Amino acid sequence: MSLRKAYLLIFIILLVDQVSKIYIKTNFILGEEVEVFKWFKILFIENEGMAWGTVIPGPYGKLFLTLFRLVAVGGIGYWLWDSVERKHSSNYLIVAIALILAGAFGNIIDSVFYGVIFDDSHQQLATLFTDRPYGTWFHGKVVDMFYFPFWQGDLPSWVPIWGGRNFTFFNAIFNIADMAISTGVGILIFFNKKAFHHK
Repeated sequence: MSLRKAYLLIFIILLVDQVSKIYIKTNFILGEEVEVFKWFKILFIENEGMAWGTVIPGPYGKLFLTLFRLVAVGGIGYWLWDSVERKHSSNYLIVAIALILAGAFGNIIDSVFYGVIFDDSHQQLATLFTDRPYGTWFHGKVVDMFYFPFWQGDLPSWVPIWGGRNFTFFNAIFNIADMAISTGVGILIFFNKKAFHHK
C-alpha cells in the first residue's frame, strides 16, 4: 500500500469520527440516550481520554496525557512512513498502523480543541465555536457514543468475581476513533504473521 492510500484511509476515518462527534455534541445533551436496537444504543458521554474513563489525578494529569499522546502519534506516524518506505512491509501492517494512527489522532483532536470550541453539554446542547468554552487548550473531553449492551442481568452467585451482581456485557461506550484503534491492534494480534511478514 502506498503512503497516499494510507493517508486517504486516515483522512476518511478522521472525517467520519469528527463528523459523528460534532453531530452528537450539537444534538445530544450529556447522558442522553437513543435506542436503535435493544442491543445497540447511542449514548452521549464524555471522558478524559483514557480507556474506561480512567483519569490521571492532579491538575496537570490531563495535560500530561494529551502531550504524551501527541508524542505517541508522532512515533506512530514515523512507523507508518518507515513501513511504507521500506517497500517490503505487508499491507496488513500498513493498514493496521494507519488505523491506529487515525484513531489516536481522532481522540487527540477532542483533547486539544474541544475544550475551546464547545460550551458545556450538561443539560443543554453544546454550541460549536462558542464564546463560552467549557475548558482550555489541551483540556478537552473525548466524545463517546456507541453502546452495545448485548446482555444485562443478574449473574449466578457461583460465577467468580461478578457472581450475584447485575452485569452488562458489553458495557464499554466508544467512538469511531476507538474502533479504528481496536481494529488496528486486532489486525496486529490476529494476523501477526501476515502483518510482520516481509515480502
